[in-house]
Amino acid sequence: MKKITLSIIAIALAGATWAQTVDRSVKPKPGPAPEIKLGKNESFTLPNGLQVFVVENHKLPTIAASIEFSIKPELQGDMTGYRDMMSELLLSGTTTRSKDKLNEEIDQMGANINVSDEGISGGGLKKYTEKILDLMADITMNTVISQDELDKTKKKTLSGLETQKSDPDAMVRNVSAIVNFGTNHPNGEVASEESVKKITLDRCNKYYKTYFRPNVAYMAIVGDVTVAEIKPLIEKYFSKWQRADVPEATYTIPALTANKLTKVAFAPRTGSVQSVVSVTYPVDLVPGAPDVIKARVANTILGGGSQGRLFTGIREKHGWGYGAYSGLQEDILGGYFNASGKFRNVVSDSALGAILDEMRLMQTDKVSDTTLQNTITYLSGGFAIGLEDPKRVAQYAINIERYHMPKDFYQNYLKNLAAVTGDDVMEMSKKYIRPDHANIVVAGSKEEVANKLALFSADGKIDYYDYSGKSIQPSEAKTVPAGMTADAVYKNYVAAIGGEKAMNSLKSIKMVCNTEIQDMALAITIIKTSAGQFKEAVEMNKMVLQKQVFDGKKGYQEAQGQKKEMTAEEIAETKEQTDLQSDLHPEKYGIKRTLTGIETIEGADAYVVDAVDGKGKKTTEYYDVKSSLKVRDVKFEKGEDGTVSGKSSDYSDYRDVPGGNGYKIPYFFSIPGPGVNLNLKVQSVELNKEIPASEFN
Repeated sequence: MKKITLSIIAIALAGATWAQTVDRSVKPKPGPAPEIKLGKNESFTLPNGLQVFVVENHKLPTIAASIEFSIKPELQGDMTGYRDMMSELLLSGTTTRSKDKLNEEIDQMGANINVSDEGISGGGLKKYTEKILDLMADITMNTVISQDELDKTKKKTLSGLETQKSDPDAMVRNVSAIVNFGTNHPNGEVASEESVKKITLDRCNKYYKTYFRPNVAYMAIVGDVTVAEIKPLIEKYFSKWQRADVPEATYTIPALTANKLTKVAFAPRTGSVQSVVSVTYPVDLVPGAPDVIKARVANTILGGGSQGRLFTGIREKHGWGYGAYSGLQEDILGGYFNASGKFRNVVSDSALGAILDEMRLMQTDKVSDTTLQNTITYLSGGFAIGLEDPKRVAQYAINIERYHMPKDFYQNYLKNLAAVTGDDVMEMSKKYIRPDHANIVVAGSKEEVANKLALFSADGKIDYYDYSGKSIQPSEAKTVPAGMTADAVYKNYVAAIGGEKAMNSLKSIKMVCNTEIQDMALAITIIKTSAGQFKEAVEMNKMVLQKQVFDGKKGYQEAQGQKKEMTAEEIAETKEQTDLQSDLHPEKYGIKRTLTGIETIEGADAYVVDAVDGKGKKTTEYYDVKSSLKVRDVKFEKGEDGTVSGKSSDYSDYRDVPGGNGYKIPYFFSIPGPGVNLNLKVQSVELNKEIPASEFN
């Protein structure tokens, strides 16, 4: 089971007379902030309550439409996860169009229509305006969610949750939601396997029929249209949308003031060589509030990019990581702050301390004029570029009405941004950057990192959570029996899968596995021979999607009609992969193993063994204490950004292979896939059969 450009334009204002009259030692003063024009903006309201905003933008012959619901829905409770599934379920088809027909009509226009639990958007060429509105109205009013589509979406969601179990970013995101907002708040509801399995068709339909109503909806149309053109079309397609009373739930809003002291929440992750660290907490900051622009400047100075204090401190000063950043998000239900980064185990506590120190310095060290002006310039540029996106402009129109913002909030954005002072930054820092009243959330190695973080907790304790934010009691470290070594663990494993006699009898193996990805049923065939030949083919409906072939000397990979010859390094890796007896002579590949302890895997004790090959590549292996069988391995790889991540594979359902003299393989195993872990079930295994040479052409 082995490794199956705005460009930056420099305008030289040169000239002899100009150069002689300008004193270059005097810093020029910033010019006045430009006036923002969002385009002609008109609005009207349909009798059913739908509020419509039309923003003219005649630069391109396109339109963008969006509908957003201002709702406070009931909590998802024991069926948490169904709201996230709405983006797929609401494109299941309508009373007038099947799912295939809906997709066909969208594709024929080259348009896009997207749906979520809080709205729908669409866009495309102006000539398709009526058709786009027709489709949006149909989805908004007439969607039919079938049990079959729900089952498919639940299955896909569960597959994604399986990946979250070993994804440190997802762990931190989920735990942060729980500790910041609690489970009695919509921002604190996190889906789990149990909650997704409980989701019913009735619950999904109830949500759609209850909250998708015109009297709580805001619609924005941006593009090459006028009110005179668009109003009749909106009346035609949306006037039949029936209004209804929409209930507003009340939530237990978390304490948004700094009343509690800092706590540490830790999500143990098997085999981590680095930690994902986040300092986070809820904040009382809503869209359009007077503090929003000033607070945004403060956060950008702290960690809004590669010029932020966090980034320069963590990466350039200390070299503890490839970067650290912060974010400050306003939200009508409760905003939040977070400062985060990824750090090696040995420096995780030091990097966390540095993040907290930089947050404290924001409250005491006044920002320099140069840094302040650079930050304002950076944010001004980002805002101006954003105005090129019609969807962004549409969102601004909705925001103003939905959040009761000042009508000129966006027109005056750059002017108000340019007016921010150093004193404003310090005031915002004291108000919104709170290192001593925070949740420190970390996902990583419990054994190497957790205990070193206790000093950051006000009460000296660490709270533990699983991947979904559920509170857990971590297992205590167990002592390895006297005399037990890595060599002994490995020898027991070899014996458990059949021993030398069974493995030495292997001449060839052909294995066929089934799996699913994005609702596609796939068959994976793997062939290995004692002559060092190898083939892996992925098929769908008997059509080969991709394959890898090695004839013992050379090989290639092929996908989507593109063929790539194996490199020397890939050939070396494949030779080890095809060695049917590789488990009997690890020294041939420079593999050295070290027994590091015992951990609990899926409720059972397992020996933890670190294996490093001759090239320095590390894999952490887990062997069940009772059966001696390998139940998991985590392969560590360095990404393009330099960070190291571990890819985990699990193995179970070991069985004797027919005709294998006691040779065992796992008939169920998971391997890292594109965004999800692929669960493979072995359908058939053939040993020592004649394999035609043509298989490896």
